[in-house]
Amino acid sequence: MKIELRAEHAHDDAATKAATGRSLADWYRLLDGAGGPARGRRELGNLLQDTHKLDPWWATTLLIGHEAAHGLVEKDGRPKGYMVCATKAVKASPARCQAAFADAKALDAWLGAKHAGELVDGGTVTNADGNRLAVRKITPGKTIRFVWQQADAAPDTPVEVKFQPVGERTTVMVTHDRLPDRAAADGFRRAWGAALEKLKGVVEAGA
Repeated sequence: MKIELRAEHAHDDAATKAATGRSLADWYRLLDGAGGPARGRRELGNLLQDTHKLDPWWATTLLIGHEAAHGLVEKDGRPKGYMVCATKAVKASPARCQAAFADAKALDAWLGAKHAGELVDGGTVTNADGNRLAVRKITPGKTIRFVWQQADAAPDTPVEVKFQPVGERTTVMVTHDRLPDRAAADGFRRAWGAALEKLKGVVEAGA
């Protein structure tokens, strides 16, 4: 899977003011006045989107920038960062969708070329694009959890793939967490979206 680490929009102080009407410092003061990070992302996000009418991209960018300005980190010493989610409805069972992850040959069909390794609990999978996955836990027909270990693209970030049946279809959902910056968040959102589109085509063509 090829990942372009590029933010969808510029988000420095000048770009923020041009797009939102306020500078970064102005937004951070507003968030501090609303209770600061202790109030929680959800409530502050609602404030930005519902009251101040910011779109989700800008609201999230400001929230995470605000946390960084306060030096907030998790227990592991790293910021919480961004989380992205990509979904695709596939006309197939959860088992058939999960089979697209089963081995190197299956992954070659949609994720990238020249996969090696085993997608099993404790296994590691690599490919020609530099992707490296360290598998934590596979629950048949339900979930795959792994750690993204690509050295030049958000290493040591957790990923979960869920397979949720909905009638004759399965919703395949990829959640990628702890992404360090806006460029990584937007890059992985695009990359996972494109990958799931390919997965859908491969699985449904094999029906």
